[in-house]
Amino acid sequence: MTDSHYLAADGRPRCRWCAAGADWPPYLHYHDTEWGFPVANDRRLFEKLCLEGFQSGLSWRTILAKREAFRAGFANFEIARVAAFGAADVERLLQDAGIVRHRGKIEAAINNAQRALELIREQGSLSAYIWRFEPGPGEEAAHLNQTESPASRALSKDLKKRGWKFVGPTTMHAFMQSMGLINDHAAICVTHAEVAAQRRDFVRPR
Repeated sequence: MTDSHYLAADGRPRCRWCAAGADWPPYLHYHDTEWGFPVANDRRLFEKLCLEGFQSGLSWRTILAKREAFRAGFANFEIARVAAFGAADVERLLQDAGIVRHRGKIEAAINNAQRALELIREQGSLSAYIWRFEPGPGEEAAHLNQTESPASRALSKDLKKRGWKFVGPTTMHAFMQSMGLINDHAAICVTHAEVAAQRRDFVRPR
């Protein structure tokens, strides 16, 4: 995101990308209460990894509007339950008009759940693994206002080596922005300081 900002209807400045949801309150709510706030919950991290993959080639507004349907179709993104999905589930999801019906992305989500279980057995939790890719204090500036970054390329490369799919460096950068591994809110944005405070007090998983 750039440092240019969007003046919302309430007169408060937000990140420029909020303008895409000027006529849809849930979009602004997502920006104000979720985007950029640090997350350590494995289910939420896995959900966002999946949804970022589904977003590839689409807009986040499209995915956000379908998020509840995705949650219903993918067992609330409970990792073990998605990992157990089979061919019948793939066909069921391909008939679900509430989600993005893309066979490759559906199969990737199931595959990634299986890979996530392997990673959790090895690392202890998905969150502990993900947060090891957080840029250090002297490195964060190199990750801001970009479409990918050194950390997102490193995360993408390692996940691909582990057999994950739809986890390219641009997708992983968007994931890191949204899950609070960096604070990419515009400096003038009303949410920037709140995210900075939460990141300061956030206990990194180990």
